Amino acid sequence: MPETVPVKRALISVSDKTDLVAFAKRLVKYGVTIISTGGTATKLTEAGIDVVPIDDVTGFPEMMDGRVKTLHPRVHGGLLALRDNDAHVASMNEHGIEAIDLVCVNLYPFEKTVAKPDVAPAEAIEQIDIGGPSMVRSAAKNHAYVAVVTDPSQYDRVANVLEANDGSTTMELRRWLASAAFTRTAAYDTAIASWMSQNVASTGASSDDRFPETFAVAMQRKAVLRYGENSHQAAALYGSAGGSEPGVVGATQLHGKQLSYNNLNDAAAALELVKEFDRPAAAVIKHTNPCGCGVADNLLAAFDRGYSGDPLAAFGGIVAVNRNIDLATAEAITDGQKFLEVIVAPGYDDNALTLLSKRWKNVRLLAVGDLPRPIDRDANLLEVKTVLGGALVQQRDLIDMSPDRWEHKAGPEPTDDTLADLHLAWCCVKHVKSNAITLARGGALVGAGAGQMDRVESCKIAVHKSQAQGEARAAGASAGSDAFFPFRDGPDVLISAGVKAIVQPGGSKRDDETIQACNDSGVTLMFTGKRHFRH
Repeated sequence: MPETVPVKRALISVSDKTDLVAFAKRLVKYGVTIISTGGTATKLTEAGIDVVPIDDVTGFPEMMDGRVKTLHPRVHGGLLALRDNDAHVASMNEHGIEAIDLVCVNLYPFEKTVAKPDVAPAEAIEQIDIGGPSMVRSAAKNHAYVAVVTDPSQYDRVANVLEANDGSTTMELRRWLASAAFTRTAAYDTAIASWMSQNVASTGASSDDRFPETFAVAMQRKAVLRYGENSHQAAALYGSAGGSEPGVVGATQLHGKQLSYNNLNDAAAALELVKEFDRPAAAVIKHTNPCGCGVADNLLAAFDRGYSGDPLAAFGGIVAVNRNIDLATAEAITDGQKFLEVIVAPGYDDNALTLLSKRWKNVRLLAVGDLPRPIDRDANLLEVKTVLGGALVQQRDLIDMSPDRWEHKAGPEPTDDTLADLHLAWCCVKHVKSNAITLARGGALVGAGAGQMDRVESCKIAVHKSQAQGEARAAGASAGSDAFFPFRDGPDVLISAGVKAIVQPGGSKRDDETIQACNDSGVTLMFTGKRHFRH
């Protein structure tokens, strides 16, 4: 394999034309003949750069709306031929094939296309590039002789190597470019396969069809993090090229120091909780569990209710809201001795952003864009959890949380206020680690018991947390349980603390004991029929 290869002919065909002209001019400086196609050729010609049209090379016109233009032996022969193989050289001479020493291709924007809301399948399919990946793979396979450039971010490095080597590429450069090229085509094919799988799922396919035989995940590195959950663990953030729903991975950081692994994990959990509500909502998260959550008719009141849930635990926490932060809410957030690590919101009013930035030098302020209504969240996205040697993959837990679907099983009919608090408790308990119990009162989460090995202990912790501010806030509260009560001992703990309503899935062999306990105490009991484990 030659250490250096002079670049005499280059084929350029790009969708993303960022810095295209400048790169082509640096090639031309070394006498490189440029072959090009379609819009790329037009762009270069308009810039005064001589271009050989692709059909002059192949002898065929571009056809079928551009679907067929580079799929030809005079292109792929020029890319794949081994220059030191006499039989290959003889074939090139026999068929009029000239070597191509550099290919510059970035692929049709499939990922960006399918990230658009309600994209039509026909539009997505037309953005599946065929000729581009074929050229990229041919050139990358033959990187002993051919340099393959797949991203504008590579232009400077390639041009600098040419300048340092009198118009030649080095083996080190070609090998690096080939690795990047195969990574890109793998990610591209994975994006297409994922979209196709989602479309199969959306047509009401069987469970087996919804989960393909091979589950491929390709993500681009967004950042190398300072460390992982602990300082001795290395970590990085990866994200998909496009997304159909706002999240922290694609957020814009407007202020503050670098995000950590734990910051991102907690911020994602907080954002998912506030997405549950149509009304203005605010959540405070510690270690992915909500220590506070509030809903109200305006964001200021929602934040006040959310932060009041457990101010002690909220210190050093993460706040997420589902409305743009206005000045009044920013004033409440910055008031007193609060200390927050991250604030996540769809956006910030200018004066609110200024105030928050001045109040804390390091607090990370993330803007994620407009959030979907609860019913409009993307049900086709899959959740992936890695385990040693593999991964667990499941649908998102987006079942309807509306009280309209619940069954009244014991005690008095709930008032509208009680039903609202039950709904809040039910939404929150879905985001608390199992075994999970939540208490809500007056539009605020006032207690949570998380991650216990038995449900009775979670009940005790939730009641204890509700007393953290010296007030028996469990009295008159509504409770949520993420799964059924196997015995009445858990409900008895809640009832003894003054809880007036409970919502739970039901389905225990001893449901009648819980129903009897609620009837005896005049406590409203609602069954949802669905559980919300979170492990």
